[in-house]
Amino acid sequence: MRQSKKRQKYYLTKKMSPTSEIKIKNIDHLGIVAGLIDEIGIVETINSKLGIDVREKLSSGILVKAILINGLGFVSRPLYLFSQFFEDKGIETLLGAGIKADYINDDKIGRVMDKLYKYGLNKIFMEIVLSVVKKFQIELKYAHLDARSFHLHGEYKNQKNRVFWV
Repeated sequence: MRQSKKRQKYYLTKKMSPTSEIKIKNIDHLGIVAGLIDEIGIVETINSKLGIDVREKLSSGILVKAILINGLGFVSRPLYLFSQFFEDKGIETLLGAGIKADYINDDKIGRVMDKLYKYGLNKIFMEIVLSVVKKFQIELKYAHLDARSFHLHGEYKNQKNRVFWV
């Protein structure tokens, strides 16, 4: 009882309400997405393959997690505005303690994308998929895994009546 009177007196003298210290951040469905990324181990896999530079505030794996969360947040913005997506989100809940939205910028994204490309996108994709198969004991009796895809849109002017088999 005594503590609550002290607290009330504090708020009255500071002209603050008990809720004025509360900050509300939104995570929507992204908490589930972040949890699945953690469960699968994508951050650890990418960090182990690309390495961690202790001078950087954000590892490559955490940045890829941010990219996945952003992509599944149904937002389409240029890379230089990428950090704006996380400004009203509970970024520390989604990505980890001490991480701030301004750590995620187009320069960092570009460096990580270059590292991923250099390592091999299909290679890292396959390594993540195989680790998921092993971790969750997924039976591969009838599974088909192909990281490539082919798309053709439109038609060629001089090829109207020909059939193409791919």
